[in-house]
Amino acid sequence: MRFRTALMEGLGLDHPIILAPMGGATTVDLAVAACEAGALGFLASAYLTPEQIREESRQLKARTSRAFGNNLFVSQPPPAEPSNAGVALDRLTAFHAELGLPPPSLPTFTGDQFDEKLAAVLDGGAPVFSFTFGIPSPAAMQVLKARVRFVMGTATTVDEAIALERAGVDAVIAQGSEAGAHRGTFGAAFEAAMIGTMALVPQVVDAVKVPLVASGGIMDGRGIAAALALGASAVQMGTAFLTCDEAGIAEVYKDAILKADEHDTRVTRAFSGRPARGIVNRAMEEIDAAADDGSILPYPLQNMLTRPMRNAAAKLGRAEYLSLWAGQGVRLARRQSAKELIARLVNETDAAIARLR
Repeated sequence: MRFRTALMEGLGLDHPIILAPMGGATTVDLAVAACEAGALGFLASAYLTPEQIREESRQLKARTSRAFGNNLFVSQPPPAEPSNAGVALDRLTAFHAELGLPPPSLPTFTGDQFDEKLAAVLDGGAPVFSFTFGIPSPAAMQVLKARVRFVMGTATTVDEAIALERAGVDAVIAQGSEAGAHRGTFGAAFEAAMIGTMALVPQVVDAVKVPLVASGGIMDGRGIAAALALGASAVQMGTAFLTCDEAGIAEVYKDAILKADEHDTRVTRAFSGRPARGIVNRAMEEIDAAADDGSILPYPLQNMLTRPMRNAAAKLGRAEYLSLWAGQGVRLARRQSAKELIARLVNETDAAIARLR
């Protein structure tokens, strides 16, 4: 790609493309393929154990000499004790029966092991680290700045971006409302932070001095060119990579993305207890429909509660029970390898910039 930014130069990237860290989807194979194609590959470690984080990092480092990143969720306060847990369990009982699972039981939150996972990330040697759901403690940020070459945080509003810059990040990831999966909001009500990528990116660019990475609804070279024109130094893409050969999601999940239209996604708390955008299916509709009666537990209890259902559904090919995280650009998804996707994105971006000239 002929377009160059300071962020690309600093990280040794050939292209201003970052593979979004997506739990269960960004396998080592996918991260390696992205790195080797000149983009920034990422590992998603929020749901891994410290031992798994170290092992995946070891595997990735053994297969590429390129820079790569690792991502964690910022530690959250312990969830409040559910006031109506029985309703939440009842809501899933029929789903469990259809999948051949025993009746659901109330999960117990034992901590998120953020400190242990962060130590594993640092041991793994990723030169880039990103986080979402807030800002790590000053002590954690001090350690990160000393041990990691480049630190990025996720913002969904201008105020969040300013807070991240003050905390010492090297770049801000501006997550527009079009983005798939969990919202990174931490400084405002979720409903107040649903700002589209096109509106959010230039306002954040004007508000902070650190580089900006645009995220949300970007699926092809036209979207990359638009983000660069708005002042972004790179883009972070998730949904576009979910249908790659190397992505670790179930085939029925990939098929659901390839068949979905732009109006088929919705933000829901049904699967994890935290707002996230995914393709509407039976489980989402039925759980959301009863949300007012307390059938959705707070994050991460709801995530733990629905995990057996989602795992079984993936094995059985039952997309109606999966959390089909995806952004609003789903109609632009394609089946291909990560190498082919990145090559196509580069050509499309160059062509889009050439048309403007």
